[in-house]
Amino acid sequence: MKKIKAIILRNELEYDHILWVKAGDNYRGELEYRVVNLTSNSWLEEIQKEPADILLAKPGGLTSRFKQLYDERTYILSYILGYKIYPSPLEIFIYENKRFLSFWLKANNIPHPETRVFYNSLEAVEFIEKTKYPLVAKANIGASGSGVIILHNRSEARNYINDTFSGKGAHRRSGPNLDKGGLIRRGFHYVLHPADIRKKLDIYKTVRSDVQSGFVIFQEYIEHEFEWRAVRIGDSFFAHKKLKKGEKASGALLKVYDNPPLALLDFVKEITDRHGFY
Repeated sequence: MKKIKAIILRNELEYDHILWVKAGDNYRGELEYRVVNLTSNSWLEEIQKEPADILLAKPGGLTSRFKQLYDERTYILSYILGYKIYPSPLEIFIYENKRFLSFWLKANNIPHPETRVFYNSLEAVEFIEKTKYPLVAKANIGASGSGVIILHNRSEARNYINDTFSGKGAHRRSGPNLDKGGLIRRGFHYVLHPADIRKKLDIYKTVRSDVQSGFVIFQEYIEHEFEWRAVRIGDSFFAHKKLKKGEKASGALLKVYDNPPLALLDFVKEITDRHGFY
């Protein structure tokens, strides 16, 4: 049987694509792969030097500049050169891009919390003077609750706008997630693996250097005790609850594996069927 030839497109982080590598190793009899650093200057030459049946992507979610790089280069590979990429370029573009996601959801009439993106500070100030509180402010990029701030009144909202448009940048966590729990276990890990401390510090430094200025993202606050997170892979569906800690569930890592309602799975199926996200 002819082996599938794949290229794993690594991002700016040295080990972020390692799960693709492990999957490739598990299917050595059916698949041969090589890794190309999509952030390198010679990315295109490296990809084109040998034929490939599929490109396996692992977009980064750390900084806006590398996120933009990954989006642009996968666009070229897919739409200009015709490579098959998994996940699809649209899924990659949506990933870690809350600004674009809000536009995409609205354009496709998919229910979501009302979201406003302001590039004009005066428009943003006018909005916060008449909106209801609490209000959610989000950085465009960032996972596990990083960059998600709950604003309780106009004063906090004005300060957020001033910081973002003055150049200081939108608030975003650039250190350990103290809400994550397991501090003793994580600390013990770094005692046993001191080299990982340097890797983490490099990541924190990179995040601090990525300043979002010139626009703000505001989203309505919806009262909740938990939220569902759902994934579809082929014809398999997975979902779990994320419980709220403090004012938000994102970043708390408090999970419950109850049976998800069928309406939720139907909702996921309808969206992913419509847009080919599986």
